[in-house]
Amino acid sequence: MNRSTLPLALLIAGGLALAAQEPAPISLSPANMTKLGTVDARYVSYNVEMVEVTGGRFWKPYKSAADSQASPKPPAPADANQQVGLNPALFQYRPPINLANPRLRKLAQALGPSYVRVSGSWANSTFFQDDDQAALAEPPKGFRGVLTRAEWKGVVDFVRATGGEIVTSVAISPGTRDAGGAWSPAQAKAFFDFTRTVGGNIAATEFMNEPTFPGPGGAPPGYDARAFARDAKIFAAFLRKESPPTLYLGPGSVGEGLSLAPGGMKIKLLESDDLLKSTGPIFDAFSYHFYGSVSRRCMGNTSVDMALTGEWLDRTDTVEAFYAGLRDKYIPGKPMWLTETAEAACGGDPIAGQFVDTFRYLNQLGALARKGVKVVMHNTLASSDYGLLDEDTLEPRPDYWAALLWKSTMGDVVLDAEAGKDAKVRIYAHCAKGGHGAVALVALNTDPQHGQVLTLPQPAERLTITALELTSTKVLLNGKELDADGDGTVSAFRGEHVAAGMVRLPPASVTFLTIPAAGNKSCTP
Repeated sequence: MNRSTLPLALLIAGGLALAAQEPAPISLSPANMTKLGTVDARYVSYNVEMVEVTGGRFWKPYKSAADSQASPKPPAPADANQQVGLNPALFQYRPPINLANPRLRKLAQALGPSYVRVSGSWANSTFFQDDDQAALAEPPKGFRGVLTRAEWKGVVDFVRATGGEIVTSVAISPGTRDAGGAWSPAQAKAFFDFTRTVGGNIAATEFMNEPTFPGPGGAPPGYDARAFARDAKIFAAFLRKESPPTLYLGPGSVGEGLSLAPGGMKIKLLESDDLLKSTGPIFDAFSYHFYGSVSRRCMGNTSVDMALTGEWLDRTDTVEAFYAGLRDKYIPGKPMWLTETAEAACGGDPIAGQFVDTFRYLNQLGALARKGVKVVMHNTLASSDYGLLDEDTLEPRPDYWAALLWKSTMGDVVLDAEAGKDAKVRIYAHCAKGGHGAVALVALNTDPQHGQVLTLPQPAERLTITALELTSTKVLLNGKELDADGDGTVSAFRGEHVAAGMVRLPPASVTFLTIPAAGNKSCTP
């Protein structure tokens, strides 16, 4: 028999046989779990980078970059549309993404409702060509890329077709500035006006992508906190006049609370404390970005062994706490949005597309929901190693299935699982999707050698994700390999009924449990 079709019971029994003795059960009482708060209905969301929409040089996947690390090349030309100052061999050109691709749309639709953030460092320097002509051969002075009307309409159509809402940012490069160096809203106005003309709506926007790293992000030389505050206030006035319903997110920082610099290197950045002190309380929500590391393209060193450790999984808590402190200091009471995140910055490591990263992603969703973060936007939908989908084949990767299972089971009301934080087992609870009084749990057993045991007072429906190897790009759901149909259709998940009492968690597994008869009053409309 092929192991990919083994019954879940056999997988569990085989895994638990590795344990020297059965662990003490973790007792749960879903009926008594108290409400902690709520998340946005589009809590699980994703990014499509602006450079994907326009075409351009983005992070080269490792499968085609193996020799680039050993053979450095000269720095890229100053006007190349890629990250400033980095080895050009780390990037590869991509033509504009086909957002009309039926398979891509079907797979994205399954993730709805969601926010689709179209931004990234490249957006900071992208010129919006407000006519119906072919894209300019060269961007105007002060820009490094060109976005056409047709390309942006493709985004609007994609978002509408997949149940999304647009989140974005605007260009801030030298080409957007007046004679005195201040940011001008002319480009932003053309962009917002055209969006409305084609029936689109920008639900939320940042001013610029990652102002803590202004130089690599294409800002003018010498850009500092005072310049950011001046420009962000101009944009705030523009937004209130031109698009009052649009949420103003900010500052959109990254790289603080946890150093992203490899080997103890020092990275010069603007501090969010200074940015917020200078802007004052102009933002509707506090936004930030989080990566636990940089990929090995940028000299990071994340490994499979590291990916299941508490230290790695808890990095998301560390950075959230840092930014929550700044939120409380400068814009207290405002919601927090994590508008860009993945396994590692600089395109992600190979493990970003493997089963082992499922634990990082689902732990992040569970932990941040408990802390009151309203939205988490994964980077990217389908580009480089951290894409939810393989960019060449559009095959779902393990994190895609993790996102889809979360969407299918976990509702918007966040509960306290009352289980504490075990060294190996992490349990998160929400009201279940569409169930009166029903509770949904996700239990992460990060121990690759030993099974664990939960006890539940009521029957449940279980969906357990495992894989043949931690490095596998395929996952099993209740013992059967997950896959999408050729057209991108994803079959409805069918849970396995488990009786009240002991629920066994295989080694290195993720288990979603829905308890229809939990009777939790917080889950009753």
